[in-house]
Amino acid sequence: MTLPEQYKNKMKTLLEDNYEAYIASFDKVHYQGLRSNDIKIDPSTFLKIAPFQLEPIVWADNGFYYSNEEKPAKHPYYHAGLFYIQEPSAMVPASILPIQKGDKVLDLCAAPGGKSTQIGARLGNTGLLVSNDISPSRAKAIVKNIELFGIRNAIVLSEAPDKLVGYFEGFFDKVLVDAPCSGEGMFRKDSSMVKNWLEYGVSYYEAIQKEILPSAAKMLKPNGYMAYSTCTFSSEENEKMIEWFLNTNSNFELVDIESIDGFENGREGLTQTKRLWPHKIKGEGHFVALLHKIDDNPTSKYRPFSFEKTNEKQLSSYLDFEKDVLSCTLDKNRMIIIQDKLYLLPEHTPDLKGLRIQRSGWYLGEFKNYRFEPSQAFASGLYFEEIKKLITIPVVDHNVIKYLKGESLNLDAPEGYNMVCVDDYPLGWAKKTGNILKNKYCAGWRWQ
Repeated sequence: MTLPEQYKNKMKTLLEDNYEAYIASFDKVHYQGLRSNDIKIDPSTFLKIAPFQLEPIVWADNGFYYSNEEKPAKHPYYHAGLFYIQEPSAMVPASILPIQKGDKVLDLCAAPGGKSTQIGARLGNTGLLVSNDISPSRAKAIVKNIELFGIRNAIVLSEAPDKLVGYFEGFFDKVLVDAPCSGEGMFRKDSSMVKNWLEYGVSYYEAIQKEILPSAAKMLKPNGYMAYSTCTFSSEENEKMIEWFLNTNSNFELVDIESIDGFENGREGLTQTKRLWPHKIKGEGHFVALLHKIDDNPTSKYRPFSFEKTNEKQLSSYLDFEKDVLSCTLDKNRMIIIQDKLYLLPEHTPDLKGLRIQRSGWYLGEFKNYRFEPSQAFASGLYFEEIKKLITIPVVDHNVIKYLKGESLNLDAPEGYNMVCVDDYPLGWAKKTGNILKNKYCAGWRWQ
């Protein structure tokens, strides 16, 4: 790869004796990573059933390297939401946030949703996850990944951070700002990022980061934690950005991040921050900082969501489905119907009126002429033991791929909706009508 001279000169100054090792890393292997989904499977069980050669990633309890020859996205377990494919060093930012069950967490710049799935898995469908990206088109990827992972307690928005402050000031226990950046850590993996770097430069992203960080800080509760990260090496977007933020926000302090082999302390005297370099770790590189809000003056603009009375005839149709197909009952008091679509909102959902909403909690399905039709998101979010009507297919059975391709199945099943599972992991719906078992797997998710 040909790197711009101005970039090489900058890196020589920054890296000094390590510059040659950094340049040599461009000719080395790209490490591939995946992260198992704690909502659906624990890491030890995943290791037993995964048909890939896996090596643990030391900074992510459920992260693993896989070889370049493997194609994990073509495996049925991927379609069951058992794992997410993610660049190894990108697993660090969500890992350093001290998330606890029941927390309210904001992923402010979330697309395509990898870090949101990591946060959601750590929450374990407790508390509230708000995933935001200012671009509605990019936010669609967040929705898909959250649904595939079976995350029930997420709201996906597309708003500017400063607008969100009016709704969420002092609301969140934890905030992740994986900031838009110049992407120098992606040069090894994607040469087009070099063109982007030449076109926009560091100062363009520096200005955006200075707009985002103050808004993120306002939405954090007193005693809350905020992680800031980039996939670039520029000091202006990393240590100098944190230094600027601390100078303008005296109610925040840096928290030391655990030193893992290969992590380097931050520059500019900010040794509590950490740098990840491709010549020192098995990954493309990252910068991370963890900040603690130390003021004790809570100022919250939280207004609870106002539930309106649901259409009883439509809700009755859902309840008939629930009684027939499921062995669990969902909280009807948190259900809303929007344009004939049924959602289950997370607890503590705030008033969202006036925001661009991409997904309101767990999308359960749609009413057509008062008949309830369950969604793919509903299927992905259910556990095996919550379902009465099951079609369980071993992973080695050719019918698994047939189902994922949207083809018809010639299998025994009771009348009505049934959950198709690979082993004990739900994939999606099939509907038995008479002698026909109709494949209801989401068309947009089908095996290509």
